[in-house]
Amino acid sequence: MPHYSSGAFLFLTQFMTSTADLYKIFLQHPNVQTDTRLLAKDCIFFALKGENFDGNSYALKAIENGAAYAVVDDKRLAPNDNLLFVNNVLETLQQLALHHRQQSNIPVLAITGSNGKTTTKELVSAVLSQKYNVLATIGNLNNHIGVPLTLLRITAQHNFAIIEMGANHQKEIAAYCNWTLPNYGLINNCGKAHLEGFGGIDGVRKGKGELYDFLRENAGTIFRNADLDYLENMATGIENQTTYGEYKVDIRGKIYEREPYLKIAIINSGKEKIIDTKLIGDYNLPNVLAAISVGSFFNVNENEITKAIATYQPDNNRSEYRMVRGVNVILDAYNANPSSVHAALASFNNMAQKNKIVMLGAMMELGTDSDAEHNAVLQYAQQFAWKNIITVGKNFKQHAKSLGITHFDTAEDAKKWLWHYVEKDDWVYIKGSRLTAMEKIIA
Repeated sequence: MPHYSSGAFLFLTQFMTSTADLYKIFLQHPNVQTDTRLLAKDCIFFALKGENFDGNSYALKAIENGAAYAVVDDKRLAPNDNLLFVNNVLETLQQLALHHRQQSNIPVLAITGSNGKTTTKELVSAVLSQKYNVLATIGNLNNHIGVPLTLLRITAQHNFAIIEMGANHQKEIAAYCNWTLPNYGLINNCGKAHLEGFGGIDGVRKGKGELYDFLRENAGTIFRNADLDYLENMATGIENQTTYGEYKVDIRGKIYEREPYLKIAIINSGKEKIIDTKLIGDYNLPNVLAAISVGSFFNVNENEITKAIATYQPDNNRSEYRMVRGVNVILDAYNANPSSVHAALASFNNMAQKNKIVMLGAMMELGTDSDAEHNAVLQYAQQFAWKNIITVGKNFKQHAKSLGITHFDTAEDAKKWLWHYVEKDDWVYIKGSRLTAMEKIIA
């Protein structure tokens, strides 16, 4: 790159693009991209930095490939009519998202939790879309980049927004709330996920509870799973609450059948209404009840709520039922943590089918608790009468060996074993963290 004198640097700093000026440009070019592989004509490219890349290096190429502007923070770049210089590209993206959010008065529902937040978000979106033009987080773009990108997708045509918030350390949810300004909030649960960053289960609750803190301070409304006592304690002082669960709540439901898909009974004044779903696993009951709770609160017709839930089809390796080579497979390999694995094992055990095989991939981001949690999962798994238990990944290796459980280093090795061992009509549950790529077992 060319070298510039200190005078040139001073010249450039005088022409930094303000958020207000950038917003005027954004209104003319409302498509924002951070990945050069996804560029669209006349978009704005934000040149983000990472550990192994610097988007500034691709800024001019992005403009050549159709971007109207590139937002950069490398002052060594030569001045260019299509380069917008800022002090920090990431912070500018976040501030632009906040400014855009402040121009809209539509309801914004924030969803977080350790397990099931993406499924809940998709179910809530399906329900609310029966009445509203809903903008929702795409996939799991729920981090410090995905949240602002989602906010910047809000248009005048939307009249509801659902923002999923993921986090692996404290103060993260608080930051998202400061950009998102949610009116409504939902915490699915607080489980043993990202223990390395949160510093234990109490840290998880404190971190996820930052959503409640924001809504408490801003007279917001929450949708709360009343079956989780700790959420009630975390929600102390929040005046506006709608509850759901299996007992004395505003929206009450229970599992009616689970073979293989859930049928859920919604109980109202002693009467039961059955909803057929395409979801697998007892752990999806609160996700469905959350969607019904939100839909009812926002006056979506009861029949429309039922239709939305009944037609929702999970994907992306989240509790998907598949028939593979004559074998029944439940693929739940998007991610895993101790809480979600315990719930999955209990749910799979509750299914009446025989000849059940469990295949568990290693769990990540558990820090100093990793050994203890991997051992505890296997101790728990051995309480049930499986046809076999298989583990994958180095974090399970020593514990599997000591317990006499078959272990493989990779999903590819486990795949070879499975298709030699498994028999027609067996049931196989596959679960693991993203890095173990357990979906390769049935690829």
